[in-house]
Amino acid sequence: MTKTDTFEPATRLDGLGLSGIVQISEQAARLKAAGQDIISLSTGEPDLPTPAFVIDRAHAAAREGATRYTPTAGTNELQQAIARDTAAETQKIIVSTGAKQVLANALLATLNTGDEVILPTPFWTSYADMVTLAGGIPVRVPCSMADGFKLSPDRLAQAITPKTRWLMLNSPSNPSGAVYAKQDLQALAQVLKGARHVWVISDEIYRHLSYVPFTSFRDAAPELRDRTLVVDGVSKAWAMTGWRIGWGIGPAPLIDAMTVVQGQSTSGASSVSQAAAVAALNGDRALLKERCDTYKARRDLVVGRLNAMPGITCRVPDGAFYAFPNCEDHLDANSTDADVCAALLERAGIALVPGRAFGAPGHLRLSFAYSNDDLTRGLDRLQAALERGLR
Repeated sequence: MTKTDTFEPATRLDGLGLSGIVQISEQAARLKAAGQDIISLSTGEPDLPTPAFVIDRAHAAAREGATRYTPTAGTNELQQAIARDTAAETQKIIVSTGAKQVLANALLATLNTGDEVILPTPFWTSYADMVTLAGGIPVRVPCSMADGFKLSPDRLAQAITPKTRWLMLNSPSNPSGAVYAKQDLQALAQVLKGARHVWVISDEIYRHLSYVPFTSFRDAAPELRDRTLVVDGVSKAWAMTGWRIGWGIGPAPLIDAMTVVQGQSTSGASSVSQAAAVAALNGDRALLKERCDTYKARRDLVVGRLNAMPGITCRVPDGAFYAFPNCEDHLDANSTDADVCAALLERAGIALVPGRAFGAPGHLRLSFAYSNDDLTRGLDRLQAALERGLR
């Protein structure tokens, strides 16, 4: 290795950086700190509080001495609560510092250089970079708004090669809000039955925020459980983003390999946070329905307003708390959705995320995990800016 006088990052970081969501959110925060009136609708973080009974249990756990190292794959108490919640008694579980770490663990534990990972597009912005960081190649398969932003069996079959290692599904989806129905998942599973070298990561972190019936991939295709990893956590439905608890459910060899990776990075997740997660999973589920109903009402407000705006077309999301409208009528040969977002932030004081951050240029992502007041004020600003024109 040639020595230099300046710092040079590892080549594995070439082309990688902070996610587009983080960059926009941090820029909006800087402008707000500088005194500008900014309404940020860019972050997928619930405005609702962590339930009081969860906080109470965390406080009690700390008082009781639950402040020491935990087992690498999670405490027995939390593992049992997850198994009861998901009927996963026959599979292994790993608890990590957020669902994002579960995904990273899986990719680092399984990908060799040049392995391919199929990403139905649009996808959560971190997917592609995590695949690249692990030495893999993200294979983006466009899924249009006309198709409900969902991967079809034919497109899946066309994308599979001898190098394909994973299909990454996200239902309900960030950013599109698409939810794969049971028959959709079974149709994809039919393709995968003939491609035994392809495994499935099913990211179900928004499963409790589905406005239509939800089916887990592992339940829709039980015959593929021996090559399926289900990813979930408490961050979204229970408004516990900062507690950093997620988990993966899958076959023992995979979970064991992921545990090795985690053991050489973070080790076990926070003891107090795991106690809090147990309380969440064992708590009153009426809370989840109430919160889902709250987000559904916000969805209807947001989508109704968006579709009444000039040059905007928005599909009604079936889950999660994002709207993903098309803004192509506001673009010309010299502008992009990123330019639209920059103009909206500068001229209207509203922060949104460009669709290109999710692999889908020509769209915008608007989070409705905010209060009705913030949503209404933000939508008013967006409509006024679009009516004035952005070019």
